[in-house]
Amino acid sequence: MSMYSISRREAIVQISMRCQRQNSEAFLSRISSDRGNDMRVKKVLLRTLVSIPLLVCAGGLQAQTAQNSAHAIPKTSEQVYKNIQVLKGVPADQFIPAMQFIAASLGVQCDFCHIENAFDKDDKETKQTARKMMRMMFTINKDNFEGHQEVTCFACHRGARKPLIIPSVNQDDVKVAEEEKTRPEETTGLPAAEQIVAKYLQAIGGAEAVAKISTRIQKGTLTVGAKSFPVEVLAQAPARRITTVGFPGGDSVTGINGAEGWLSTAGRAPHEMGPSELDAAKLDAELFFPTYLKQIFRELRVQKRELLNGKQAYVVLGIRERQLPVELYFDEESGLLLRMQRYTETPVGRNPTQIEFADYRSEGGVKTPFRWTVARPNGRFTIQIEQMQQSIPIEENRFAKPTVAPPSS
Repeated sequence: MSMYSISRREAIVQISMRCQRQNSEAFLSRISSDRGNDMRVKKVLLRTLVSIPLLVCAGGLQAQTAQNSAHAIPKTSEQVYKNIQVLKGVPADQFIPAMQFIAASLGVQCDFCHIENAFDKDDKETKQTARKMMRMMFTINKDNFEGHQEVTCFACHRGARKPLIIPSVNQDDVKVAEEEKTRPEETTGLPAAEQIVAKYLQAIGGAEAVAKISTRIQKGTLTVGAKSFPVEVLAQAPARRITTVGFPGGDSVTGINGAEGWLSTAGRAPHEMGPSELDAAKLDAELFFPTYLKQIFRELRVQKRELLNGKQAYVVLGIRERQLPVELYFDEESGLLLRMQRYTETPVGRNPTQIEFADYRSEGGVKTPFRWTVARPNGRFTIQIEQMQQSIPIEENRFAKPTVAPPSS
């Protein structure tokens, strides 16, 4: 799943997304500043190309140049970033998602705690307070919940800098609505997960027809805010996917080829995905070939029935080996998959990524979503497919990781 014209030096790009004014993570922060506002758009999009938009300010923490390889020994946060006081021992690929979780929980941007271009400094009192709050949170979970992550930043802050400590007045309607959202529903009377999946496969054309789809070439437009960019998606079952976003200053590419994934921009060596990035990209790629649904999840559990965009939907929990569960929303009437929600683990809480599927069209006897919207706490984007080809050969070298980033198209 990917985030994907404007002049690289002359156009002024304004996107209403949190963190757009900050530096990106280590890989993105190495991009030359002379690319101007167009480059800032690339940073925002690349952070979400694998649906993990990392808190951009952490890029200024002066990450070391060693790349994260899925086959290398994982580095810890203090080995990659400077002046780490609380999150020592945490895998480096979880560090920036943790910063993003904190920012979303408080409704703030990077400069609330950090000094731009000097992120390792301790000049701001808010940074010291954040460290105290994290230590307090870890202690609460350790002493009261056997170390399980029951209390997080969001549990108290709810998107505000200061938690509310006094109940609100005249909020009966809001209170009831919130209770309805959180109230557990009975699962009795709901169909079994196997029935829901079978109806889904039948709704999109039948298991036999779906199994015949081996490749897809899709071209369309990615829209974020008021700006649109051309996008091409190459996919081959079960888990090969190349997404290219076109910019006047050069293409941005996200690739996954089975066990390895990468991100690249024109003129730069590819950045290898860390474990959490790779898992997210692989899951997104596999779900676009529904034949593999039962192979992705070792168990499927029906959770509840929920109203989603005016439609009743069954919420099915997908259980995977050594990974966080995934929530799948199937239209009760049509059987189509409407939404997937997955999570990225961080030491301070789980970051959600929500992908909604729409505009299903039948091509070659199989229905495919021609529009999907990816949303996270710090923004969203939509991909609208305009052309699609299926089950045609794709050159093997299109899925090979480049040694340097491709030139602009």
